[in-house]
Amino acid sequence: MSEASPAERNELPVVTDSETTEVHAMEFLRVTEKAALASSRWLGRGDNHAADQAAVDAMRTVFNEMPINGTVVIGEGQKDEAPELYVGEELGTGGMPCEIAVDPLEGTDLVARGDSGAIAVCVVADPGGIFSAPDIYMRKLCVGASCKGRVDINAPLEETLEVVARCYERRVRDLTVIALDRPRHAELIEEVREAGARIRLIADGDITASMSAAVRGTGDHLYVGIGGSTEGVITAAALEALGGEIQAHMWPKDEEQRQMCAEFGIVDPNKIMTNGDLASAPRYVLATGVTDGNLLKGVRFFADGARTHSIVMDLTTGTVRFIDTIHVQSRTLISEIRL
Repeated sequence: MSEASPAERNELPVVTDSETTEVHAMEFLRVTEKAALASSRWLGRGDNHAADQAAVDAMRTVFNEMPINGTVVIGEGQKDEAPELYVGEELGTGGMPCEIAVDPLEGTDLVARGDSGAIAVCVVADPGGIFSAPDIYMRKLCVGASCKGRVDINAPLEETLEVVARCYERRVRDLTVIALDRPRHAELIEEVREAGARIRLIADGDITASMSAAVRGTGDHLYVGIGGSTEGVITAAALEALGGEIQAHMWPKDEEQRQMCAEFGIVDPNKIMTNGDLASAPRYVLATGVTDGNLLKGVRFFADGARTHSIVMDLTTGTVRFIDTIHVQSRTLISEIRL
């Protein structure tokens, strides 16, 4: 007697990896939209922890509803540091295998103060496609497609500004450089000013600042400075999608952090890493504005719902979409949709 089929035994067939349905970029948009909507409720309320937790909870909930086998590579910290979205956490209901890098709320203090530039962002990559970086500082130089391959992070900043100016066919004094407003950048800021370029100092948010520098029309041309390495990995994926470039190297402050680098396979912390080193196989990069910035508008609430502004970068299809979404939250039919 032949063995009964799964259908005859009233069982679901086993789905192999080759049969796994691909989850497309637009299906991940809810991840950043929900995080932005949740955290934006805390705008200006002075509680950065509550804003961040709202984003984390919302993002994790959506991921766990998706047909993926996702592994967090860049998240809220190690398992003993964060109960949710920690490095190594498995997300999803099962399906497409992928690696995930997230910053549920880049700019927690920005939201708490009601300042501009906060976003919710995530990267989805093929397995092995995201560099697992130690959570220490990284020195970065980020440019758009016009300057890709023509700048050098180790060159004098004045020389770099002249190169960028030529790439954009303008004068150095017409450039806008973005840097984090930190004491460690005092010398860098003075160099920019002496060169004659304009400078925009930001309190937080170097991922969105780097993306802004890579998109023509934002008025930003270059991001430089020392910031988080995990943010640098997410930035690398975004700039790969936007045709830009990051040049970066680790910036350990002591022997303990140099040992951390070694544990992550970084023998020489001064080795320059670029897009492919930090994000070798990104598939999708998505970001939704929480507060207004040069690249994305923040969440806007109205009587029956809210409006979000997002960017969806799909490296599998070579598309970059700016998405303006109305979220209807009333159970009754709303009276109108406005531009």
